[in-house]
Amino acid sequence: MTSALPTAPVDLSGYQVTDPFFGAPYIEIDEPRERPSPHRFMEGGFANTDTRFAFYFPPTEQYQGRMFQPLEGGHGGHAVTFGGGVLGEMFQRIALGARLGGYMVESNQGHIGDNLDARHGDNPTLYGHLASAESARLSKYVAAQVYGSAPHHSYVYGGSGGGRRSPLCLENCPGVWDGAMPSTSGGDIAEHGNTKRVKAGSVMSFGQMFNVQRLLGKEGIIALADRMAPGGSGNPFEGLTSHQRDELASLYRQGYAQGNEFMISEPMGQMWLYTSLSDELVATDPEYFTNFWTKPGYVGHDEPDAVMGDLIDQECTVVRTLSARDLNESPDFAGPEFQTMRILAAIVGAGGDAYDFPYAVEIAGLEGGYRVGANVKVLTGEAAGRSLHATGAAGNVFACDGTGDANTKRFMGVQPGDKVHVSNRVFLAYCYFARYHVMDNEPAFDHLRLDGVPIFPQHPVPEMSPLMGVCYSGKYEGKLLWIHHTHDSSVWPAWGTLYHRAVLGAQGEDGAAKNFRIRWTEFAEHGPYHMVPPEPRRVAATRLIDNRGIMEQSLKDLVDWVEHGIEPSGTNYEVRSGQVVLPDTAAARGGIQPVAHVSANGGVLAEVGVGEAVRLEVEAAVPAGGGNIVEVLWDFDGSGTYGFRHDEVDGTKAALTLSTTKTYDAPGTYFVTARVNSHRTGDVASTLDRIETIGQARVVVR
Repeated sequence: MTSALPTAPVDLSGYQVTDPFFGAPYIEIDEPRERPSPHRFMEGGFANTDTRFAFYFPPTEQYQGRMFQPLEGGHGGHAVTFGGGVLGEMFQRIALGARLGGYMVESNQGHIGDNLDARHGDNPTLYGHLASAESARLSKYVAAQVYGSAPHHSYVYGGSGGGRRSPLCLENCPGVWDGAMPSTSGGDIAEHGNTKRVKAGSVMSFGQMFNVQRLLGKEGIIALADRMAPGGSGNPFEGLTSHQRDELASLYRQGYAQGNEFMISEPMGQMWLYTSLSDELVATDPEYFTNFWTKPGYVGHDEPDAVMGDLIDQECTVVRTLSARDLNESPDFAGPEFQTMRILAAIVGAGGDAYDFPYAVEIAGLEGGYRVGANVKVLTGEAAGRSLHATGAAGNVFACDGTGDANTKRFMGVQPGDKVHVSNRVFLAYCYFARYHVMDNEPAFDHLRLDGVPIFPQHPVPEMSPLMGVCYSGKYEGKLLWIHHTHDSSVWPAWGTLYHRAVLGAQGEDGAAKNFRIRWTEFAEHGPYHMVPPEPRRVAATRLIDNRGIMEQSLKDLVDWVEHGIEPSGTNYEVRSGQVVLPDTAAARGGIQPVAHVSANGGVLAEVGVGEAVRLEVEAAVPAGGGNIVEVLWDFDGSGTYGFRHDEVDGTKAALTLSTTKTYDAPGTYFVTARVNSHRTGDVASTLDRIETIGQARVVVR
């Protein structure tokens, strides 16, 4: 049967807004589209506001009466995120919603880029939930005309910043959505119905991460990651100075995941948050950034040797501006030092014309200093006065971001020969921010207190942008399935426990058991592993997993929970010294992800000679109710090729032990990885909703 897109005409004249802030809705685009998957596309907005929306209606025969609303990460600000461009093709969320019997809704969550709505100002309620809710309500009115019936159930979900705001939608807009699936986010807790801007440990803790990156340097972090990898010494402090040890220990206690140390050297979402907040941090707490360099009790004054060697405070000249196209296609930037910059540029340029947007700048005249995080302020020309911050730097090339116009314009209007002032005084002070901004009632900062009193001079804990919404309450109607990753370097594992605590506080043990679940995804990063740079001996695909199957299966489980009362399995966990620890076996752990353990000659480290066979074994099991194992693959050398497959795996077993042998014809250190996939029904042919994990060992060939 040929799929038919809905073609019924749509009339908005009878729609009544729920919130009087919103003017009459309008639709500017209504057309059929084939990519990323076939759908009828509508885009429009609400009069007298900056709120924009996009609706994606798949073929009529796929509609089963559901609506799915993914929220964009970061601050939001774009009406089309998962419906087109790089992210649309990558995540295929229109098709995902269609497979689950629904259409998809997006909104810019009340603002354009990082700019606040002129009428609503810095009130976080619009950006946290009101704009998403009004867009959802309108979509139901439109769906009733498009399909002949409005959705009977609706779901909101998202990761990172979208994960931050999707619980707010469920908490503050009853009746709009029936369930939520936030992932990888956090924030502080206040009374239900609050309008407070959120405070989050990430603002302080990312500075801690940047400091460890600065103090250890690229090679030091590579060595640290090797010690903490399978078969390494397991001692993260080996060979470090006392100051380096102190700062790394504080990083772990604040929640950074052991086992993902390589990403300390590759700041991505963390650096974006700093660039979005830096100017406001200085404006709201100028005393700290002065005291750091001038007062006793502060590192810049008391221990100048810890920072002065990295200081930059210099005027320079612009050579040229650079676009995402330049960084990704010019041979001038093909070197590994530009890799993270290229990845982030590709994301920035995901929206068509943005690929040629001036995202970075090359300057002349800069000598020495630590460059990531530095402020680049334009002094002359059309863009004079614009303040940007380096998300990445390689040589004299700086990729930058900022807030307001700095975010939307970057280096537009900057010409060769313009003057810029480059300074990292603020950034170096930010590297020690956590010491002086200890959050109350947050266990991650307990090591910076003695008998409940902070050790260092204190300053007010800053608020995040109003675009991040209000504080959590943990009180809501409906069901909420929280997803968090053990190897997330942008939203650390310990932060995933915060909303669990909020629900327990607001609803008690019985309410939490009825309405809340948390699922931990082991070996998952904040984004897909193909966006993560490789380590020297192993690519990201051999130490991280693709979590998209887990997200799809969990969304299915949320639907079954809401509509049929089928309770989803949660993951058991505990927190020790800031680290989330999962049980070692599938039976004890729960959840839906298989657990795999790999050995080489019986241990996590094997030493063999050239040409000598090493016996590799994987033990894998799926938690009860999680299905069966459908695939086991081996990668023998850290390349991510996974060239060996166990053909005897047929989808009939929930636990198995498999082995193979391998010889190496050259000396070296090799990471051997087994990738294990399970499926709820044991369907070996299915390419969707596979649940992935890995196990790894190290082989040293003499």
